[in-house]
Amino acid sequence: MPTLQKSAGTVFVSPSPTVGRRYEGKGTNYVFPDAWEPYAAAVPADEAERDGYVAAYGRRLRGELGDDAMRAAAKAWSVWEGGVSKLRPPAAADLLDTWADDDFSLAFARIENHYFASGGDFTKPPGFFERDGWLLEDAQLSKIRHVPTVIVQGRYDVVCPVVSAWELHKALPQSVLHLTTTGHSAFEPDIVERLVAATDGFR
Repeated sequence: MPTLQKSAGTVFVSPSPTVGRRYEGKGTNYVFPDAWEPYAAAVPADEAERDGYVAAYGRRLRGELGDDAMRAAAKAWSVWEGGVSKLRPPAAADLLDTWADDDFSLAFARIENHYFASGGDFTKPPGFFERDGWLLEDAQLSKIRHVPTVIVQGRYDVVCPVVSAWELHKALPQSVLHLTTTGHSAFEPDIVERLVAATDGFR
C-alpha cells in the first residue's frame, strides 16, 4: 500500500531539537519574536527557566493550577502554534478567531503538549519514539523501504524544519521529496497541490 508522508517533521525524526526549537525558545522565537512574547509571558520566567515551557504549560493544561489557568495556557499555546504555521502569518483577527477558540484551543494544546512531554515522562524524548533518530535507524527503515513514499515539506517551515524531511529522504532514496515555498500548514496552496497530485498518482 503506497504511503503519502506529508512532512517528515510532523513525525519528528529527531523530536527533542524540534520541540526545543519551537516551544523552548531555541529557534522559532528568533523568527517570530512578536508571536513568542505572549506565549512566553503566560508562564513565570523562573518556572520556565527551571523546568522548561513544555513542562510548565503541561501543569496548567492538566488543570493543576485551576480552570482559568488551564484555559489561558491553552489559548497562548494554540495561538503561538497558529501564528507561526504559515509562510504568511494570518491576520490577528483570523488567528484569534480560530486558534483562541475555547474548545479548539483546549483540545489542541492538551493533545500536543501531552505528546511533546511524552505523557509527562521527561526521561523519554518527546513523542512516541523510543529515542531521537529512531525512525532513521536501519531496523525501522528496512520495514518501509519497499513502500512508495512521497514527502511534501515546506521549505520555510519553522514548526518542523526541512532538515527532518531531508534526512528521511536521504535514508529512503527511492522516495520523492517536494520542497514547497510554504511554511508548515497542510492548507497552504502549494502543499495542497502536491498532496493531491501525489494521492492521484497512487491510484
